[in-house]
Amino acid sequence: MKIQMVDLKGQYLKIKQEVDISIQECIDNTAFINGPAVKEFQQDFEKYLGVKHVIPCANGTDALQIAMMAFNLQPGDEIICPAFTYVATAEVIGLLGLKPVMVDVNEDTFDIQLEGLEKYLTPNTKAIVPVHLYGQSADMEQILKFAEKHNLFVIEDNAQAIGSDYTFSDGTVKKTGTIGHIGCTSFFPSKNLGCYGDGGALMTNDDELAFKIRMIANHGQEKKYYHKVLGCNSRLDTIQAAVLKIKLKHLDEYSASRNRMADYYDANLAGISEIQTPKRAANSTHVFHQYTLRVKNGKRDGLQKYLAEKNIPSMIYYPLPLYKQEAFLQYVKEGFSLPVTEKLCKEVISLPVHTEFDQEVLDIIITEIKNYFN
Repeated sequence: MKIQMVDLKGQYLKIKQEVDISIQECIDNTAFINGPAVKEFQQDFEKYLGVKHVIPCANGTDALQIAMMAFNLQPGDEIICPAFTYVATAEVIGLLGLKPVMVDVNEDTFDIQLEGLEKYLTPNTKAIVPVHLYGQSADMEQILKFAEKHNLFVIEDNAQAIGSDYTFSDGTVKKTGTIGHIGCTSFFPSKNLGCYGDGGALMTNDDELAFKIRMIANHGQEKKYYHKVLGCNSRLDTIQAAVLKIKLKHLDEYSASRNRMADYYDANLAGISEIQTPKRAANSTHVFHQYTLRVKNGKRDGLQKYLAEKNIPSMIYYPLPLYKQEAFLQYVKEGFSLPVTEKLCKEVISLPVHTEFDQEVLDIIITEIKNYFN
């Protein structure tokens, strides 16, 4: 039996007829760029998220870059982001001539520390990029309060938490990606809502921002051949939209399956003292883009090696803090360190979790983990 981190083939086979018909329609009408499926998916996604505007684009990294371009930030302006995240979050900040200011994360939920926002705020701070890591929301109510107090933009990196619900203290519920000024997501194939290539989108309830985002993503033009601003060329292929509009119908079902897998892992790994299973935040649902353990006492790498020997895949998201990456050394002082981030980089390990619940596979993984610690 071959165990995979993500079973895209199994997922496809369950919706094969729907997907194949949708793709074939695109081929038959030959509208490969901005075809009908793009608009259909956009509208369906707006309805699902409860957001006014969805602007599809080419990938999640483009989404982050376009979001930052929409705020007219100037070289040297600072953007706060977590140090424990994928490179794209900070990469686009540097590419635009801005300064990424990396802060620590919470040890239990992996989201950006509110204390870090206060500590690293300067007169040059213009925006915050909270990352909804592994599948649940950062503490958006507190982040929004801080941002409003200091007149900062909030750009949500929602690549890993599509479908997650965040509940405010007054009972208001919003989908992640729709809470800040702009939300960004990726449709990379392994994402909870993934296409069969690259894709991404931006979300906003602000009409003016939506107008500007669309213009930036289309070479800075409102009218063809008339360019108001410097933009880029970033659009979602029609065939990818055709796939996404089918998979969107199943997204809540996929989230429920991932949660069943997570619950099963939790119940069966709870007795291992050297493992900490994922914490579920009280104000957010979890869609388990990743099921990420923390392994204590320096045994993480040994566990990964052991699982590999048993043909069980695992991944470490992420093995090195962003500020220790060579590309970002220019933004931090020598000796800069964030204790929680450094600890997590040595402890986290993600196990297979996907939409196709298979108890037999889970039992094999759990048995081998128990064998390693016994």
